[in-house]
Amino acid sequence: MTLYYRDDAVQVTSESIRAGGHVIALSDVTFVWHARGQKTLAVRGRVLGRGVLVLLLSLPPLVAVVCVLSLAWSAQDRGNWKLALIILAACSVGALVSLPFLEIPLGWLDRSYERGSHVHELWVQHHGREDLLLRTPDALRFGQIYRAVQRAVEQQGDHR
Repeated sequence: MTLYYRDDAVQVTSESIRAGGHVIALSDVTFVWHARGQKTLAVRGRVLGRGVLVLLLSLPPLVAVVCVLSLAWSAQDRGNWKLALIILAACSVGALVSLPFLEIPLGWLDRSYERGSHVHELWVQHHGREDLLLRTPDALRFGQIYRAVQRAVEQQGDHR
């Protein structure tokens, strides 16, 4: 028996698929497919949170550009470039010092995209019936499970 995937709720082996309280023998599976399900509140919240995070990460550079242009404009009017360059240098050093701290929100953003923006469903046809085996908003996990099921079914087809 070959184990293709296993976590707390799903197990895919060369003999069967166990998920959502179902145990289906691979020899009985005639067709496997995936579909996009209705979005849940958690998925909508993740997409909203991603948008807010992108906005918060985008605003400081935009504000900095406006401030630099405003500073250059006022320095030109007053002819006081020395003060403008000192302020610009201090802000540049501050931005460079804060750069490593961007790792945290960028990590959140990255994980948000890994988890996906939709609910994914795994369906199988066996004994003339169509059964929903798995429904998850986690795109990374779903992809791993779906690929494991594909490999198991392909290997089952090679042995027939």
